[in-house]
Amino acid sequence: MNKLRPALLLLAIFAVSLTTSAATGRVECNAVPSKILARSVRYCVVLPAAFDQQKSRQFPVLYFLHGLGDDEQTFIHSGAFNLVEDMRERGELTDFIIATPEGGASFYINSKDGKSPYEDFLLQEFFPFIEKRYRVLSGRGHRAVAGISMGGYGALHLAFAHPQLFISAAAHSPALIEKLPEFLGPTPNSPRSRVLGQVFGAPPDPTFWNRNSPIALARTANFAGLKIYFDCGNRDDYGFEAGAASLDKVLTGRHIPHEYHLYPGRHDPTYFAEHLPASLRFASESFAK
Repeated sequence: MNKLRPALLLLAIFAVSLTTSAATGRVECNAVPSKILARSVRYCVVLPAAFDQQKSRQFPVLYFLHGLGDDEQTFIHSGAFNLVEDMRERGELTDFIIATPEGGASFYINSKDGKSPYEDFLLQEFFPFIEKRYRVLSGRGHRAVAGISMGGYGALHLAFAHPQLFISAAAHSPALIEKLPEFLGPTPNSPRSRVLGQVFGAPPDPTFWNRNSPIALARTANFAGLKIYFDCGNRDDYGFEAGAASLDKVLTGRHIPHEYHLYPGRHDPTYFAEHLPASLRFASESFAK
């Protein structure tokens, strides 16, 4: 539901030169074997320069979830890595690790048919693996989640379903759908039905969708201490601005502190590139506090 690469590549042109800086971060990409998924799952981590300079130091972690059609390396090769380095050089970000798992088309939840328990993988295998291997500080206050489009849905779902695990959650153009039948349209085998069918049932099951939807979770979740940010373009190509407005309404009705913005823009790389710094700052500030 998004292609992040083209516009973020523009960021790389203007970002700080990583080859000439005396102290830069680095990227490590690898795979973690999963018993739950019965396969290996690729991932990348963005490590601040201090990770190698201070060998005993521990760091907070931001789990950044990619959109549909992208992968674990999108954040790295799109120019977002350079953006992070540039923001750190300007003092806009604290030192924290960014981990980007390969999510496929999972929406970062357990599929309805039980064949892909991706959420279980994240909670039981991936998060513990990352936090042990990369010297992550323990506790909720040092763990944040963010994402774009499908990844925005995943970030909000994870944080709302497990608010005790995260200090903050942020999403750009999250795939929030208030009324699934209307979104799918009158054609039973529409492209949207086929995409969602892999996770939510074929045809997609509205009951299962609602049970996992961040909008539904927001009605009852205990958000004490969780910082929430989300934005969306006012001309989103998939109509996700309606879902974002619904989530804002639910949170406002419950008097849950959150930051919500409806900006000019579509569901496209230009929009994502423009607003990505906001979620990075949001995570950084949540760690600092």
